[in-house]
Amino acid sequence: MTNKVTVLGSLNVDTTLRIKRMPQPGETLMTENKSSAAGGKGANQAVAAARAGAQTSFIGKVGKDSAGQFMVESLNDDQINTDGIAVDETVGTGSASILLDEEGQNSILVYGGSNKRVSKQEVDAAAEQIKHADFVIAQFETPQEAALEAFKMAKENGVVTILNPAPAAQIDPALLQVTDLIVPNETESASLTGIEITDDASMVASAKAFEKMGVKNLIITVGSKGAFYSTATEHDFVPAFKVKAVDTTAAGDTFIGALSSQLKTDLSNIATALVFAQRASSITVQRLGAMPSIPTVAEIKAASK
Repeated sequence: MTNKVTVLGSLNVDTTLRIKRMPQPGETLMTENKSSAAGGKGANQAVAAARAGAQTSFIGKVGKDSAGQFMVESLNDDQINTDGIAVDETVGTGSASILLDEEGQNSILVYGGSNKRVSKQEVDAAAEQIKHADFVIAQFETPQEAALEAFKMAKENGVVTILNPAPAAQIDPALLQVTDLIVPNETESASLTGIEITDDASMVASAKAFEKMGVKNLIITVGSKGAFYSTATEHDFVPAFKVKAVDTTAAGDTFIGALSSQLKTDLSNIATALVFAQRASSITVQRLGAMPSIPTVAEIKAASK
């Protein structure tokens, strides 16, 4: 059974600048390499879902420019339904500048552009993609109002909603009320609950805090350590696969997209889906770039042997 996944989110052209180390304030550094590729949290998650075997649709916005055409074509290359991508006549396509050091750590500067103009209008136009999905995914590089509209529509049609609260931001409480599964990293989780992630007890406390906000299911990704999950029936911590990271860009996005491709709508297989997602992101961090580094289902299965 192939999962149908609809992603509402951002489309950015990523420019990666490779440097020895991060610059100090006021310091000028030479870059060792410069490359551009398709990216954006939403686009990365959609590509990860599609490459991991899900039937994927996208809702978003690009500018009337060559970057926008490039982004739509990039998604089409992965057989993603792009009918839900609108064109903004006045604002350019989103972009991101990524500083990447020798340790594989990154700092990212994002220009929202047309991503910031995604509205209820785009969501309503893509109603069919939402109603017929198994999962609808949203993040915070597009406005929360659009995510709220999409999640409400999803819930009315029995579709499971997954929220990736990144970049960290204040969340509209109404959005949490229509979120089935929230997937923050440890920093985002701490900023939303006020509970610092230090051990199992703090993760369990975080799950209870999210439940009070209206979200019954939680996955917290903890970088190279692994991921914690909590549902109504179980909770556990699953260690990450040990690999040498060269570029952590899109690791979290790969995790969420790959997870959605395997997860059952009742979340009964969350533990095995989570291991599959971790395997996918462990491949991503061993390669350069955002979208180009995301593995296919064949690569994930081969690495699992």
